[in-house]
Amino acid sequence: MMMQFLDTFFSTIADVIPIATIIFGFQFAVLKRPVANLPHVLLGFFYVILGLSLFLLGLEMALFPLGETMAEQLTAPDFIEQVRLSTESVLGWADYYWVYLFAFCIGFSTTVAEPSLIAVAIKANQVSGGSISVNGLRIAVAIGVAFGISLGSYRIVVGDPIHYYIIAGYIIVVIQTFYAPKLIIPLAYDSGGVTTSTVTVPLVAALGLGLASTVPGRNPMIDGFGLIAFASLFPIISVMGYAQITRWLNKEPQQEDKENAL
Repeated sequence: MMMQFLDTFFSTIADVIPIATIIFGFQFAVLKRPVANLPHVLLGFFYVILGLSLFLLGLEMALFPLGETMAEQLTAPDFIEQVRLSTESVLGWADYYWVYLFAFCIGFSTTVAEPSLIAVAIKANQVSGGSISVNGLRIAVAIGVAFGISLGSYRIVVGDPIHYYIIAGYIIVVIQTFYAPKLIIPLAYDSGGVTTSTVTVPLVAALGLGLASTVPGRNPMIDGFGLIAFASLFPIISVMGYAQITRWLNKEPQQEDKENAL
């Protein structure tokens, strides 16, 4: 355990050194000013290295194995036989409904808990003067991620090429862009990147690899990856859809008030 932590710790130091070099290089060579509160900054870098090391170690010990184990258990032949819907000899895509439900739940819960999404939602609420709800945005993004991961899991089960889904999804995004409120469009586009961060990615990646390893006829290298793309795409659709629905609902009372005034 200790040797594994030390390996991760020194590897993290090697990853952080280029970042520190750029920051301090610009500070001293370009700005030509000393770093304010240098001891605190150095302590902060140490915390970053220590935190990243523990986080990466935790991924290897808990989140990755957990996601793969859940995928293996949900696709195990004995479990599928107990809960399958069809009576045919060959398993159909509908027989994996517990996989889709688990993918939806894990996508929703991890996204709601995503620290980066919480931070962006709070900033969006402040900048918009309260017109963008913090919880509304978080739930809209979480629904998009949940649906995307469920659809991505379905793709792994049936073995469809991923580009069909991604192309169709971005066609929907382009169409929505013409009709969504202009205030929400940049935020919606950013929502896809915000969701694929520290909490969501490890579990989603492990789920995809676990599914591709256990579903018959699937190749982990070809079919196991791609869930992150679904998790990045569908929040854009759901956030713009949330804004469009909100605008439509707000127009209804305004229209009634105008009619009553007449």
